[in-house]
Amino acid sequence: MESYRKFNFVVTILIALILTGTIGYKILLNVNVVDALYMTIITISTVGYAEVATMDVKAKLFTIFIIFLSLGTVGYVFTSIVSSFLEGDLKDAWRRRRMESHVTKLKDHYIICGAGETGYNAIKQFKKSNVPFIVIEKEEEIINRLIGEKIYAIQGDATEENMLNKARIQYAKGLISSLPKDADNVYTVLTARQMNKNLYIVSRAINKNADERLKKAGANNTISPNEIGGHRMAALMLRPTVIAFLDMITHAGDVTLDLEDVVICEKSIILNKSLQEVKIPEKTGLIVLAIKKNNSEKISFNPSSDEILEMGDTMVVLGTEEQVIHLRKIGNDIGERY
Repeated sequence: MESYRKFNFVVTILIALILTGTIGYKILLNVNVVDALYMTIITISTVGYAEVATMDVKAKLFTIFIIFLSLGTVGYVFTSIVSSFLEGDLKDAWRRRRMESHVTKLKDHYIICGAGETGYNAIKQFKKSNVPFIVIEKEEEIINRLIGEKIYAIQGDATEENMLNKARIQYAKGLISSLPKDADNVYTVLTARQMNKNLYIVSRAINKNADERLKKAGANNTISPNEIGGHRMAALMLRPTVIAFLDMITHAGDVTLDLEDVVICEKSIILNKSLQEVKIPEKTGLIVLAIKKNNSEKISFNPSSDEILEMGDTMVVLGTEEQVIHLRKIGNDIGERY
C-alpha cells in the first residue's frame, strides 16, 4: 500500500511538470499543443533537438526554469522507481521466482491450507521440526510475510483443485485444513481426498457437528481449537500438578524433550525382537511410552518388555531430537522423516 501511494505521488509530479511546460511553451512561443509538448519533452530529457520556434527572452528564461525544475523532479522519479524495484517489487519477485522453482521439486511434504491464527501456529511447529511444507493462503499480505520468513507459500483458494495441484498434492504426505469456515474445510478435505487417496488429512472443526462431516469427507482426524482450549483451561484449574509435570517433561531446562513416533521398517536390526532384547532405553536414552501394532488402531501403553517389534509397528517415544534420530536409524525409518 505504501509503495502504491509513493508511485502515485511520483506519477502526479511528472504529469504536473509536463503540463506546466506544455502550457508555458504554447503561450510563450504561440505554437500548437504537439509542438509545445515536444519542446517540453526535449527540455526535460535534456536531449537538445532544435527548437520549434524562435526563442525570445521570456521563452529562454522559462526554459531555464523548466530545466532546473526537471533536474530535481526527474531525478526523484528515477531514484524512486529504482529503489521501489530494488527494495520491494524486484526483491519480492526474485523471492517468489526462487520459491516457485523449489516448489516444483517438493515431495513427501505437507500442505497447510490457511495461515490464520490456528494455521500459523501449525506453521511454527512445522518450521521448528524442519520438515518440508507449503502454505496456501488467500491474503496477499500474509503471503508476503511468509515468503519474507523463507516459508514456501502460494496465494489462492485452497478449495480449488488447481491450487492443490500447484502445491503438488499428488506427492504430498499430509494436509492440514485450518480455514476459518467449516464449509470451506469440508470442501478442501473432500477435494484433497479425491486427488490423493493416501494423503493423511487433519482438519480444523469449528462448529459442534463439523467433526462428523469432515470425517465423511475424508479427514483422518479433526481438531477443535475451542474444545482443546477449554479442556486445557479446565485441566490447569483441576489438575495443575499434572499439567505442570507434562510441561516440565517436554521443556526440561535447556533440553527440549519431544514425543515422537518411530516406525519399524524392513531390514531393521531390531525387527522381530522383543523390547527386552533391543534395550532401547540403554542404547538411545529414549523412553518407550507406547506401541501401535501394524494394521491395528489399538495402542498399547507402557508396553511389556516381552513385546515383539514387527514390521510396520510404531513406537511412541520420549526424548531429544538426537536420540530420536538414532532410533530411526536403528528402526530403518530413514527417508520417511525430514
